[in-house]
Amino acid sequence: MKKLYILLLLAVASVSFGQTIYSENMGLPSATTLIPAYATGTAPATFQNGAPIVYTGTGDVRVTGASSTYNGASGGGNVFLTSTAGKYFQIDGINTSAYSSANIQMTFGYLTATFATVQVIVEYSTNASAATPTWTPIVFTNNPTAAWTLVAIPGGVLPSSTTLSLRFTQPTVAGQIRLDDIKVFNYNPSCTLVLGTPTGVCDAVTFGIDTYTATIPYTGGGTSGYVITPSSGTVGGDNPNTVAAGNILINGVAEGTNLTVNIVNGVCTYSATLTGPVCKPVNALPYSEPFPYANGSALGSSQKWTNVNTGDDILSATGSLTYPGYASSGNSVTFTGAGIDCFTPFTDTTSGTIYSSFLVNVTDLSTMTATVPSTYFAGLTNSLQSYKGRIFITKNGTQYQFGLDAASTTTNLDPILRNAGDVVLVIMSYDFTSLTLNTWINPNLATFNPATTTPTLFQVLTTPIADLGGFMLRQDTATTTPTIIFDELRIDTTIGGLLTSNQVSAISGLKVYPNPVSNGTMFIESDANAERTVTVFDVLGKQVLNTTTSTNAINVSQLNTGVYMVRITEEGKTATKKLVIR
Repeated sequence: MKKLYILLLLAVASVSFGQTIYSENMGLPSATTLIPAYATGTAPATFQNGAPIVYTGTGDVRVTGASSTYNGASGGGNVFLTSTAGKYFQIDGINTSAYSSANIQMTFGYLTATFATVQVIVEYSTNASAATPTWTPIVFTNNPTAAWTLVAIPGGVLPSSTTLSLRFTQPTVAGQIRLDDIKVFNYNPSCTLVLGTPTGVCDAVTFGIDTYTATIPYTGGGTSGYVITPSSGTVGGDNPNTVAAGNILINGVAEGTNLTVNIVNGVCTYSATLTGPVCKPVNALPYSEPFPYANGSALGSSQKWTNVNTGDDILSATGSLTYPGYASSGNSVTFTGAGIDCFTPFTDTTSGTIYSSFLVNVTDLSTMTATVPSTYFAGLTNSLQSYKGRIFITKNGTQYQFGLDAASTTTNLDPILRNAGDVVLVIMSYDFTSLTLNTWINPNLATFNPATTTPTLFQVLTTPIADLGGFMLRQDTATTTPTIIFDELRIDTTIGGLLTSNQVSAISGLKVYPNPVSNGTMFIESDANAERTVTVFDVLGKQVLNTTTSTNAINVSQLNTGVYMVRITEEGKTATKKLVIR
């Protein structure tokens, strides 16, 4: 049940016969996408490289006509410059300053539909950001066929520079040009070490801060003089000074810490970089998130949540939202506008019904634009972070409406208009048998029953959801995501795992006391006083006590001070209560 929600292998390292300075295989677009939009996408549907590399241009990225026939063709996406003179693709921010121009080489995959007459214009610049930049043409042998080929630019052409830019331009209206697998590398005949792609594996997966081990395969060693310097951790594994081929290990790197390893041997410099994996476990059901985090801390830095993109953090905020009959504790989180999306995984579920509930307060609508389509801010996902049920907000004058859908911009809106500052309870469910998404907004918990209470919004799906295993909070744009306070997220396979009212549980006369417990004994009474199963979970969803008993007194002296959820099952009926231990 433990999974790693990470991108493990974003790496730059040496490849055959040289040190890779820059490499780009164009990612894997889901559809034809213009370069500016593609550059801001999410892996794998985006370029491999992020800052300081910057991509601009008037071409697009496609999956059609995938690269092939040359050695190392990635075969995924490729940049397409259609039959319009002046269409271009530009790459800025390549740093070649550590290398001699004589040893800097470049290759790129290239296809042109009219190979006999039209060839791409390739140029470089070291001042592309200037008001009047200087671009120098790069001469290369034209592609002699109508098939993909690998163009090689020898040493002595590209300069040693901290601000190298490359530009590929469509020269006429008569041709179509495709580009892939652009690589800039350093080659020195005396530098024989070749580094493979680094990988990172967690040493453990717990709710604490874990460490990971990085593995860097290599060949071409066996000569003395190599000095290995990692940015974090300790060096182990095979020693390239004495072992010709093997694996360099970097041990004890804190999860989430990006790693750079520099290897120097005289005039030869090698480097490998790795995006540090996060070693966060899957949350068990029932899942309760009261956001008990310090005010101002980033939600993605907690052990229950993971950032899935970049931008402004979702932040913890002091205090809880309250709703009649819905217990609150801990703090809350707040977000607005564009920024990071946060994902929290839970036990992957494929049958029955999944329920989720949360409190939300839209505190400021002033940045929203009423004329744009509504946007979603939260939703259920599968274990791969793909949205399956989404909650929307649409501005309507000075008020707003909630919406529900499965996979597209919604017109399925609650007709009730709500005001900034209203605290709203949202209950979502998905029934794997009936294929129905339901949402109840501000239900009366004294009478609420998902089997009989009419949902505020619903959608019957034509395509079944295979699994649900995550929940996401989303920051879209400055004009579509208002300022939101979000609190008390709960997820379970029964409605009793979310709500604490006796009516929902239908355990007649249920009482749990004293609450808070200060003497180590909790008492449970009901009208039936039959044999019952009592399970206690901490705020992380971890089971800390489980007992079946016919007595009223439950010994909880082994539990530490804090907030817990108690699940009580009696005669086939279930209730969940919040419990405080002092």
